[in-house]
Amino acid sequence: MNQTKTVMSITDAAADRVKSLMTKAEDGAIGLRIGLRARGCSGMSYTVEYAKDVKKFEEVVEDKGVRILIDPAATMFLIGTEIDYVEDKIQSGFVFRNPNEKARCGCGESFSV
Repeated sequence: MNQTKTVMSITDAAADRVKSLMTKAEDGAIGLRIGLRARGCSGMSYTVEYAKDVKKFEEVVEDKGVRILIDPAATMFLIGTEIDYVEDKIQSGFVFRNPNEKARCGCGESFSV
């Protein structure tokens, strides 16, 4: 059996949330794009947006019935990351378990690698 290792994995809860978001997406959306931007006290934060096309060199993860596109500039920082979706009494949202993180700010808004 030939098994390909993906850059990023997705939990069942995250896949369910992506499916829910895709039902509300504008026409032409093909999945969610994950990226990074400079922000916060630690340097980087995750971005999530609807994707209408696949960019050149973009990694595409298709798992559990959803499509996640990884911005090519972010790929090397996201290798091995697991995306989860968590809802509790205080907040709800995607949670990124990234083995490449070296530090995270106290508020949880940003991280460094």
